[in-house]
Amino acid sequence: MTEPLIERRKSVTLPQEELERILECAAAKGAKTALHGVGLDGEDAAHDIRELRNLLDAFNEAKRTAGITIVKMLVTGLVLAVVAGTVLKLKIFGSAP
Repeated sequence: MTEPLIERRKSVTLPQEELERILECAAAKGAKTALHGVGLDGEDAAHDIRELRNLLDAFNEAKRTAGITIVKMLVTGLVLAVVAGTVLKLKIFGSAP
C-alpha cells in the first residue's frame, strides 16, 4: 500500500516592520500593474483619471436630470388630463337645457 503524501509547510517569522514593508511594496507593485493594464500608467494618468471622473459626474447629472424631466412630464400630463376632463364635463352639463 502506498502512504498518502503529507504536505509539510514551513513557517517563516518576520519582524512586523519588515512584513509591513513587504506588503506595501506588493500593494504598490500591484497598483502599478493594474493601472498599466488599463492604460493609465503614463505621465498624463492623473489628468486622464480626472477627466474620467468629470465624465462620470456629468453622466450621473444627466441621469438625474432625465429622471426629474420624466416625472415632470408625467405630472403635467396627468394635470392636463384632469383639466381636459373637467372642461368636457362642464361643456356637457352646460349644453343641456
